[in-house]
Amino acid sequence: IDSPIFAALPLTKSSTPALQFFRFRGKINIQRPKAPHYERARVIAVTQPKYPEPPKAKTCFQTRAERTQQQLENPYNEIVAKEVRNWLDHSKMVAIFHLNSITADEIFRVRVQLHKQNLHLKSYGRKIIGQAVEGTRYEAILPLFHSNHCIVFSPDQQKVSTLLKITRKVPQMVLLGGIVEETLLSRNELMTYAQMPGLQAAQAQLVQTLNQAAGNLVQQLQAHQNNFVRVLDVHAKGETQVAAQEPA
Repeated sequence: IDSPIFAALPLTKSSTPALQFFRFRGKINIQRPKAPHYERARVIAVTQPKYPEPPKAKTCFQTRAERTQQQLENPYNEIVAKEVRNWLDHSKMVAIFHLNSITADEIFRVRVQLHKQNLHLKSYGRKIIGQAVEGTRYEAILPLFHSNHCIVFSPDQQKVSTLLKITRKVPQMVLLGGIVEETLLSRNELMTYAQMPGLQAAQAQLVQTLNQAAGNLVQQLQAHQNNFVRVLDVHAKGETQVAAQEPA
């Protein structure tokens, strides 16, 4: 309406208000927010979803035997158990160590030193070891695997002294026992076995003993004949001297 009367009125004039925003009470604590108002807290509590709880009879109240029966056997464990059995069957010397706290670098250095001497350092779980030796002649070694352990395999039974020399520098490896030529030996028996001479030296000593026994037997059998010949020789020399002294 273009009327001079309305144009002159002050109420028809409009003005834009100035707005300025301020943050309330400074910084907001995200980790520990302020508790909401009672009304808002009540609304939040009412609107929270409620999920049905799982029946406790299927989880908490099952016996340990029932839970273990439901566990499926891992086929990879069977493969590793066959590998352990193969190592036991084709190794003439097996040493079992208790392994204390040791770093990965130290165990790697020991593994390299043993590998240079044709000694193989392995480590398996007790369940796999039990699966490998169950029902075999190696079942007696199972009590040695109750704690952290490692095993050293070698195709040469003469490497016992070399093994003890290398592991003597590693106090974290404690010798428990071993198998040498299908015979279970304790720690002291292994140390005694390491001080014994080698196979060639033992064979040489055996041959020397047998030759000495044979020589003594021949000497004893010929002793009477040699004495009789000596007596006859002395008697013949005495008669010759008497004949020479008689006048012609």
